[in-house]
Amino acid sequence: MSDSADYPVLRHALAALAYRTQKAVRAAGPSFAGFSPGHGVRTPQELVRHMESVIGYAVTFFDPVERRFQAEPRATFTEQIAAFSERLAELAARLEAGAAMHRGLTATRLLQGPIADAITHAGQLALLRRLADDPIPPENFIFADISPERLGDVQSPAVRPGNSRGAWPDAPGGPRILATPPSP
Repeated sequence: MSDSADYPVLRHALAALAYRTQKAVRAAGPSFAGFSPGHGVRTPQELVRHMESVIGYAVTFFDPVERRFQAEPRATFTEQIAAFSERLAELAARLEAGAAMHRGLTATRLLQGPIADAITHAGQLALLRRLADDPIPPENFIFADISPERLGDVQSPAVRPGNSRGAWPDAPGGPRILATPPSP
C-alpha cells in the first residue's frame, strides 16, 4: 500500500487541526494575541506563527529539493491565523493531489511529527484562553462537523457541548449541565 492511501486520513487530521485552532481563537479578546503567562511560554500569536512554520516544514517534504521554511511574523493576530490557514490548505492540496513525499518522509511520520505537533499547539491555545480568563466552551469533538474542505476561519458551530446528556462531568469546580439533553 502506498502512503497516498493514507492521505485522506491526514487531510481529515488537518481539518481537525483547523477546527480546533479556530475554536481556540474564535471570539478571543483583543489582548489575547499577546497574552503571556510567563516562564518563556509563547504568546498565542507566536504559537500560531510556529504552527505555520511546522506545517510549512511539512510542505517542504513534497518538494524534491530540500528547502527551509520559516513563517514570517504578521502584523496582526488575524493575519497570522490567516497565514496558518493558507499553509494548512497548501499541505492539504498536496495530499489531495496524491503528491509524492521525499527525503524518507512517510504518512506515519508526517502525522507523528508536524501534524501532531501543531495539534498539540492548538490545545495550548485553548489552555491559554483559560489562563487569560476567557475559556472556550466545552465540546464533544466526536460529533463535531469537521470537513477537509474547511481549513480556514469558516467552521461549523459546535454540534454538541459536553457529553450526550448535555453534561460536563469533569468541569473545573465540579460537574455542570450545559444544555438540554437531546430527545431520545
